[in-house]
Amino acid sequence: MNGQVLRMSGVTVRRGEAELLREVDWTVEEDERWAVLGPNGAGKTTLLSVAAAQLAPDSGTVGVLGEPPAGAGATELRSMVGFAGSAVANRIPDSMAVLDLVISAAYGYLGRFGEEYGTVDYGRGRALLARWGVGRLADRRFGTLSEGERKRVLIARALMADPELLLLDEPAAGLDLGGREDLLGRLGVLADDLDAPALVIVSHHVEEIPPGFTHVLMMRDGAVTAAGPMEYAMTGENLSETFGLPLKVEHDGQRWSARAV
Repeated sequence: MNGQVLRMSGVTVRRGEAELLREVDWTVEEDERWAVLGPNGAGKTTLLSVAAAQLAPDSGTVGVLGEPPAGAGATELRSMVGFAGSAVANRIPDSMAVLDLVISAAYGYLGRFGEEYGTVDYGRGRALLARWGVGRLADRRFGTLSEGERKRVLIARALMADPELLLLDEPAAGLDLGGREDLLGRLGVLADDLDAPALVIVSHHVEEIPPGFTHVLMMRDGAVTAAGPMEYAMTGENLSETFGLPLKVEHDGQRWSARAV
């Protein structure tokens, strides 16, 4: 695999006459942490769905963990990719217990279906919930959780199977300031962990990029406008093209910010 966990070449996704993704080329290496930025409708969530082997492109090629995400091995491949976002949250019954939701991800399931889990699975599930600050919620029902609690539980779930690639769709969206800063701090710790999987987060906001992220990919109208190491690609010029207005970028050594010029 030569260190590559994700490779896209000429990837295009169409819905009717609209192109949700257009000729996207993108490679993610195993030790990289990527932020995907762009305005609403840029194609970010579609990009993540392709990366998670949840959506097949209309043209172009995709390799996830060195394999094409189709055929007999697709289910096993998806279990090696941690994916958290509204597309997952919307499929979870309100009545599902939080701990059951997390541990079922060990075998690629979304909930319990009569299968047996051992002490190791329960221990890992509780440890992951504690790591993301929601250990006290293990016995709660998913439908009773706040938006911030749901996001943390879904990240714990996405890590349950010890994936090689972790994809997070707008993990900080809808959180208050305290909740956002706490979550970004925890994501920064994960980014610094040498044993952590390759990380990709999607966001609308530069301020929501956690510390320790190494690369950025910017999108507009389904196409890539800029991509590369953060220190080279995160520029006012690239952001201005991506969001369609003049922007100035600042960096304090840990976090990025942007404002209109």
